[in-house]
Amino acid sequence: MSIQHQRVVELCNELRLGGVAAQYTALAQKAAEKHTSFTDFVEELLSAERESRRARAREMFARIAGFPAIKTLDQYDYNFATGAPRKQIMELASLAFVERAENVVFLGPSGVGKTHLAIALGYLATQKGYKTRFFSAADLVLMLEAAQRQGRYRQAMHRAVNAYKLLIIDEIGYLPMSREQANLFFQVVAQRYERGSMILTSNLTFGSWDSAFAGDSVLTAAMLDRILHHSIIVSINGDSFRLKDKRKAGLLAARRKIAKG
Repeated sequence: MSIQHQRVVELCNELRLGGVAAQYTALAQKAAEKHTSFTDFVEELLSAERESRRARAREMFARIAGFPAIKTLDQYDYNFATGAPRKQIMELASLAFVERAENVVFLGPSGVGKTHLAIALGYLATQKGYKTRFFSAADLVLMLEAAQRQGRYRQAMHRAVNAYKLLIIDEIGYLPMSREQANLFFQVVAQRYERGSMILTSNLTFGSWDSAFAGDSVLTAAMLDRILHHSIIVSINGDSFRLKDKRKAGLLAARRKIAKG
C-alpha cells in the first residue's frame, strides 16, 4: 500500500467510512487495470460503503433482537413435522404481514417447532432491516412488572414494545399469569393493535387461553379480538422434535416398559 493509499484509508476510518476503507485498495487496483472512469470508480466505492453499512445494520438488528439462538426456515425439518403447513409458512417468508401490521399465531403441541419458526421469521426480518424483539411471554410480563414497580413503565413499554416493527412473544400459556400480569399483557396487545406486527406462539387452543390469563374470560376475549382481527393462524400438528432422537434410539419405549414393570 502506497503512502497516499494509506492516507486515504486513514481518512476513511476517521470519517467512519469502513466499507470504503476495506475496499479502496482492491477497487483502485481494479479500476487501474480496467481503465475505469473516475465516476464509475467513485460509484463502486459508494456502493461498497452502502453494503457495508447494511451488513452492519443487519448484524446489529439480529443482536438486539434477543433471540435465544439463530434459527432459519431452511433448518426446519418438514420431513419430521408432517403436520406443518409448508406452503403457508413459506408464504410468510415474504414478510408482507409485517408491512401490513398483521399478527402471526403459531398453535400446536410442545416440540413441533413453533419457536423455531417464530425465530426464523424474526431473523429474516432483521436481515431485511426490520427492528425486531423476541421475548418469552413470562419474561415480558416480569420485565413490565419490575418496570411498573420502579416507576419506569412507560419507558419500558416504549423501549421493549412500541419501538419495534416486529414483536415476537413465545410460549403463551406455558406458565399461568396473575391477574396483574394478564392486565400488563393485555396492554402490550392493545399498544400493538394495528400499529405493529406480532408473532405469537402457544400450545393452547384459543378456547383455553383464559386459563393462562388468570381465568379472566372477559379480558382474554378482548385480547383475542385484537390479536385475531388482523392475523394469520398457523396450526401445527405432530410429535415433538425434541423427542424424535430418543424415539429412534428406543429410549422412550424402554422407559415405558420400565414404568409398566
